[in-house]
Amino acid sequence: MHFLLGLVAALAAVCASAFAADWSTASREPVGLAPDPAITKEAVIQVYGARTWGWKGAFGVHTWVATKHTDAKQWTVYEVIGWRLRWTDSVVSISHRGPDERWYGSAPELYADKRGAGVDEMIERIDKAARSYPYAKDYTLWPGPNSNTFTAYLTRQVPELAVDLPGTAIGKDYLIDNVIGTPASGRGFQLSLAGLLGVTASSVEGVEVNVLGLTFGLGRSGLKLPLVGRVGPNSGSETPP
Repeated sequence: MHFLLGLVAALAAVCASAFAADWSTASREPVGLAPDPAITKEAVIQVYGARTWGWKGAFGVHTWVATKHTDAKQWTVYEVIGWRLRWTDSVVSISHRGPDERWYGSAPELYADKRGAGVDEMIERIDKAARSYPYAKDYTLWPGPNSNTFTAYLTRQVPELAVDLPGTAIGKDYLIDNVIGTPASGRGFQLSLAGLLGVTASSVEGVEVNVLGLTFGLGRSGLKLPLVGRVGPNSGSETPP
């Protein structure tokens, strides 16, 4: 039953994106997962993902990291946007857009939420990593480096987040100039051949097998499958307290 519900939800998300009239008019409205910085004074880090635009949404999501320093009046969002190379020499975008906005019609899912003491220092690590991202001038939809490669690069710097990216975050397993490393959570072991073939073992991700960028696995967040993403009791999308 969980599998069928997950499959239906995934297909519905893809259809909503693929058949939207025009990407330029698709909704970018927030969905209410991010706290209002005018009310929430403590430091916050959130990690999000949403189905990509059009047919690509059948296979993958676009992910990003959002941060807010203590007493900050606005959010900072870190993400990679491939089409930026048409007018600039870097795919890295550091902006103050709403962290929980729809990604061209697709509702975001919350993968991690960290608040309070010590988070300001974690934000500094994220910012430093984003500004030194080694693939800032490169973008390859499959198998990477892409937006999910970037998000995984950032989250490896802050294992305190314990981020468990879904299998649909294609590109998360593209290791920077390495074959052996740590997965996106920054915890455990990962073997990856250019993001095309590999295995992951972690207390966060569980056990994953990557075949041509498609992930099969089982972890504390449930069953991980291509197209569907993950099916289990802990999707990570609940609004945090």
